Amino acid sequence: MVLEIVTPDSKVFDGEIVSITLPGIEGSFQILNNHAPIVSALGIGKLVVETQSETIDFNLDGGVIEMNNNKVIVLAESISK
Repeated sequence: MVLEIVTPDSKVFDGEIVSITLPGIEGSFQILNNHAPIVSALGIGKLVVETQSETIDFNLDGGVIEMNNNKVIVLAESISK
């Protein structure tokens, strides 16, 4: 599946991933390939991206996620590694 992480200032990540774990408002959750469509608010916490070759950790300060047709878009208020 494809992930795009965008902040008001820049595109932070754009590429193929295996899974993503996100800090939801009521707890963390994971999205895998072929997940049902979802739109959710995100809280403050760790966002973990797993690609075929590496795991990338980000610190997220809130935002929104949309998953549809194996494309995940994270609109982040602020994010850092």
